[in-house]
Amino acid sequence: MELISWNIQWGRGADGRVDLARQVETLRAMADADVLCLQEVTRGFGELRGEPGADQVSELTALLPGYHLLYAPAVDRRGRTGALKQFGNLIATRLPVREVFRHALPWPADPQVASMPRVALEATVEAGSTRLRVICTHLEYYSATQRTAQAQALRDWHAEACGHARRPGRSEQWPGPFTPEPRPAEAILCGDFNSKPDDLAYRRMLEPFDDGTPAWCDAWLHAHPGQPHAPTCALHDKEQWPEPPFACDFMLVSEPLADRIRRCEVNAGTDASDHQPILLSLNV
Repeated sequence: MELISWNIQWGRGADGRVDLARQVETLRAMADADVLCLQEVTRGFGELRGEPGADQVSELTALLPGYHLLYAPAVDRRGRTGALKQFGNLIATRLPVREVFRHALPWPADPQVASMPRVALEATVEAGSTRLRVICTHLEYYSATQRTAQAQALRDWHAEACGHARRPGRSEQWPGPFTPEPRPAEAILCGDFNSKPDDLAYRRMLEPFDDGTPAWCDAWLHAHPGQPHAPTCALHDKEQWPEPPFACDFMLVSEPLADRIRRCEVNAGTDASDHQPILLSLNV
């Protein structure tokens, strides 16, 4: 199984041009991926820099034949004419999808900074004989308070899912929504954490659990022991990111999957976004 996570900045590259087709070409050059986890996909926010199209979900659907697309807007508004204005995360997969969750992340008031709602999109998929949860998320940038609360919520939802895996619920007498789908402990959590490796939110995500829940493991660090995480931001777009390159996009796997990691790599060469995509290959 191969999965790529990328903050695509609504298709906008370091040259300021919005071009989703260019980004899809970059993804295809990296791998014939089974799952794509994309952050900053928009509908209706044409005022963003580079003027993205009105419906990027539809654009990506046309660019990714053979994939099933799931979308979770974190920001979901209506303009004065009633038109959609959405901004969020997207999972595109060729694997069978068994269940989907859209988690609204905590957004506690922090009046000292700008912020916006955030979301985690979760899909249970079947990869060969393995059923696993794929979670695509994007944490708050400006507010450390909100970002830390969001990391804690992701931990809580992981513990909840693993609780279901250990102690599955009963089925009702007749098939229907009370008949549960299995919730595996095997999981991948990826996206733009807006956290450097020394940030509290990132460090909190990797802390062990005290109830038997399998901890999260940074797949890149597991694949490159003893090395600092490869940078995923500020490599090419120096207008937005004048500081030295740093890591803030991560690929985490739950402990049952750690020994299945074949490779985890950051594509440092592309300038088709202000972030770099991360590829994870797993034996399944």
